[in-house]
Amino acid sequence: MAKVYWAGKSCFQISVSNSKDHSADIVIDPLKEEKADILLLTNVDNKVKTTKGESFIVSGPGEYEIKEVFIQGIPSSKNTIYVLEAENIRFCHLGDLGQKQLTDEQLEKIDGVDVLMISVGEGTQKIIGQIEPKIVIPMDYDDVSKFLKSMGKTAPAPQDKLVVKTSTLPKQGMEIVVLNP
Repeated sequence: MAKVYWAGKSCFQISVSNSKDHSADIVIDPLKEEKADILLLTNVDNKVKTTKGESFIVSGPGEYEIKEVFIQGIPSSKNTIYVLEAENIRFCHLGDLGQKQLTDEQLEKIDGVDVLMISVGEGTQKIIGQIEPKIVIPMDYDDVSKFLKSMGKTAPAPQDKLVVKTSTLPKQGMEIVVLNP
């Protein structure tokens, strides 16, 4: 099971646990000093340099495995895209992508994503179409209603967190989940 929280902008916390013998707290693009097992920085210019406690910090492309979480950092034109796999769920955080579409190489590495965290803006709809995730969580937006309208969706009630299990992932189609910061 995974719990996804949004802190605003591109900052997310993902807590994974198999409720048996391991768990991990992952924070992506922290807005302030955070406590986490794993800290992912999509942009090397991120000003957060320290964390509370001991965190494994990932700040660029490469492959990592920490606390039974597989992480792949993929370069983009402006930052690092992260694909995380834990509890048989694949997450993708695109950060501030700076591209209107993904390259074939990026798509190959992102393939099979269940939950996509994406900045709302020009090219968002095309990139979502390229990836075809089961769940989309918009981030870094001023007004989410324009994005929802462009996707042909009505505004779902914002949630404080998203709880994801492989058994609860949509079997067909795509779901958009709006989280409260």
